[in-house]
Amino acid sequence: MTFSPFLIECYDRYMTRETAAAGRDRFLLVSASTAGAPPATRVRVWRKLRSLGALYLHQSVCLLPDREPVRRQVQRLLASVRADGGTARSLTVSVEDEVQYAQLVAEFNAERDAEYAEVVERAPQFLAELESETARGRATYAEVEESEADLERFSKWLSKIASRDYFAAGGGQAARQAVERCRAALAAFEDTAIAAQAGEPLAGPPASARLRAVD
Repeated sequence: MTFSPFLIECYDRYMTRETAAAGRDRFLLVSASTAGAPPATRVRVWRKLRSLGALYLHQSVCLLPDREPVRRQVQRLLASVRADGGTARSLTVSVEDEVQYAQLVAEFNAERDAEYAEVVERAPQFLAELESETARGRATYAEVEESEADLERFSKWLSKIASRDYFAAGGGQAARQAVERCRAALAAFEDTAIAAQAGEPLAGPPASARLRAVD
């Protein structure tokens, strides 16, 4: 059987379009109204959708990538909204236009970048605190434990942002590097505390100098 050039051209266009769309996410269009539900429901919905990194299109309408872990959490959330007396639904949509899809991805990434930027902005404060405590001769085990707790909160904060970073926002690398600088500075601070407790002279430059080196 011989196909006409027109049919071949149509097939090529179709396959090109399908191949280009193959790497794209579909989206969950989520609508949740808590009118008629207890006030706590509205807070719970807002917190959950925020933790998932929802992109709001309207006050009660948002988008999320249609990925299995996200879909399961959305379904549970919407079921709880209905059980509380509210109304909620989720539709799966495809964005075929490449420009519109790119714009949506850019908006998701802009929100994650803003969150990553907060991590980067907080890191110098952590480093400055360690340097200050070292300069004042207060490198103690108690201070190490306190700083470890702060660093753990930093790490958890970064992990939460990364869990909703669906499209690999560019700010992620700077945030990870900032946390690693904090981790290295804390290790140097702990070395100073151990040496001070043992009454041993420090090997190498003092901790404050090392902190400046990793900042």
